[in-house]
Amino acid sequence: MTASRPLRALFLREIRVARRIGGGGAMGVMFFLALVTIVPFAIGPDLNLLSRIGPAILWIAALLATLLGLDRLFQADHEDGSLDLMLGADTPLELVVLVKCLAHWTATGLPLVVAAPLFGFMLAQEPEAMAALAASLLVGTPALAMIGAIGAALTVTLRRGGLLMAILILPLAIPILIFGVSAASAATSATTPFVTPFLILCALSLAALALAPFAAAAALRHMSE
Repeated sequence: MTASRPLRALFLREIRVARRIGGGGAMGVMFFLALVTIVPFAIGPDLNLLSRIGPAILWIAALLATLLGLDRLFQADHEDGSLDLMLGADTPLELVVLVKCLAHWTATGLPLVVAAPLFGFMLAQEPEAMAALAASLLVGTPALAMIGAIGAALTVTLRRGGLLMAILILPLAIPILIFGVSAASAATSATTPFVTPFLILCALSLAALALAPFAAAAALRHMSE
């Protein structure tokens, strides 16, 4: 119980910091809405086409919205000296990274999961597709946050490392994107079962949950030397 208090305090601190410096979930949702709104203007008023590519549009928008604020995940702690305290604390750095990632997902990813079905109406999505989309985002966006933590740790010493971070993590996020879109699209397809890509997406998220904190912690230790 005593060991969990620092982690709980860190989680609440990260939520407050995310709201203050990054706009929290509101900024991510507004960015999500902007992307979903712009794409139909480029494609045209073809509802059948929008319905067919809607899951891909929503997943790409969610991926880009998740990147917001990830470059500041460890950089703010590096600038004010908090990262040095985390490195020297009794609490394992891997748990610190995990809690920071969960706080980032709660502040930015969870609002996207809630808003995605509402934005699905703008892309002519059926109710079954919107439910599958929300489920795929719920299990897939935590993996994006975990993978993003690796890129954030590798660029922690760079003042403007957001672009480099995106270049580093986007190739790793492609499998999440592929199976997320496949699961969301399978809900309205008679040829592809929903369970198969959804279970693969769950497996990828569990793998990211298990491996990413160790990789990010190792990168932080290396960058601090």
